[in-house]
Amino acid sequence: MSISSALSAGVSGLAANSTRLANISDNISNSGTYGYKRVNTSFESMVINQARGDGFYTAGGVRASSSRAIDQRGNLVSTSHPLDIAIAGRGMLPVLDASSVRAGEGTTSSNLLMTSTGAFRIDEQGYLRTDSGLVLTGWPANSDGTIPAQSRNSAGGLQPIMINASQTAAAPTTRINLGVNLPADEAVGDAAGTARKVEVEYFGNLGNSEKMEITFKPDVSGTAGARTNRWTMEIRDKAITDDPSTPDDESLIGVYTLEFDNSQSGGGTLSKVTTDAGGAYDPEKGTLTVPGANGPMTINLGRYGDSQGLTQLSTDFTSANVTKNGSPVGSLTALEIDENGSLQATYDTGFTRTLYQVPLVDVPNPNGLIAMDNQTYKISPESGAFYLWDAGDGPTGSVVGYARETSTTDVAAEMTDLIQTQRAYTSNAKIIQTVDEMLQETTNLKR
Repeated sequence: MSISSALSAGVSGLAANSTRLANISDNISNSGTYGYKRVNTSFESMVINQARGDGFYTAGGVRASSSRAIDQRGNLVSTSHPLDIAIAGRGMLPVLDASSVRAGEGTTSSNLLMTSTGAFRIDEQGYLRTDSGLVLTGWPANSDGTIPAQSRNSAGGLQPIMINASQTAAAPTTRINLGVNLPADEAVGDAAGTARKVEVEYFGNLGNSEKMEITFKPDVSGTAGARTNRWTMEIRDKAITDDPSTPDDESLIGVYTLEFDNSQSGGGTLSKVTTDAGGAYDPEKGTLTVPGANGPMTINLGRYGDSQGLTQLSTDFTSANVTKNGSPVGSLTALEIDENGSLQATYDTGFTRTLYQVPLVDVPNPNGLIAMDNQTYKISPESGAFYLWDAGDGPTGSVVGYARETSTTDVAAEMTDLIQTQRAYTSNAKIIQTVDEMLQETTNLKR
């Protein structure tokens, strides 16, 4: 009977608008929740098939369906903490629930969670986690800051990020840049031939301070007063002489003959390096490698014709531009994450190194993910398999520190929808009231 189907249609309308009201309530209540993705409600008509031309129509009603717009991105707002993390673009941060970490469970596809933003802090156990118990995961770096090759379609390589706040670290020196000027007036035939020395402090493998001594001896052979433009460079590692049982001459780890250009176009720049002892000079890089006490040491002399390396000009001997890498032992002072997802530790000696690489998780259909508590999501058959990208590669965006992603709820739009839903609910209730009155009239026909 059509009047009965009208009653059912009105009831379905009440149920559908109740669902929409619940979704609107969720959206409005989470308008201030960082990383919240709003829920959309759509209505689908239900039709009961019937023969054409029979003169009757049976109402089917309406059905409500809800979907979360996970692919929508909220605005990024600045914060004052470096470990407030958001993503500028597509992709999500891989996290684990703290209960899984405490239980010692490894990271798997089944317990991997994803979130678009989080305020991460070091907890009492050293884990980097949010107040809601989400532990950030990443790939641990090697001691030199490089990231080992990892499987991109498996979560097995991800580890909960743990930071020892009282940790110390050092970096051995592996490269010395020689920005030295040698006085041209001393590389002259029959001159006094004063040797010049540069003593460079460097840091050993244990953060200990050592010294490299580099001596420059001018070539004073040949005709008196004629420029030779040639010097002998001797490199000694003082760390070797610290062993009393080692003869002094074993500290000599490199001997080279340096020749300088005196032409109008390249006067004063390096023109030729001859290896007498030690590693060969690479003219393309402008470097040579010598076997130091703490391992190979690269010495940058500058390329041929380069005015930024070794020079020979008619001025005083200067060694103000000698620099090196490495660092002595220092204590951790700060943590930051860069746009590529590298978690960088800074020590009080100025030394910075990478501790972890945080990849971004992406799936073919983000809206197919299963929504969980605390703005987290899990893989589902509808979302498709995940892939771990380096931030900024493929479809993913960059990682942003000192930032949070705001809710995607538009309160003004939700309030408008709320008014429409209220009116629609009232109208459906009126249908039920009208059908009730009509049924009452039908009952009264009997009297």
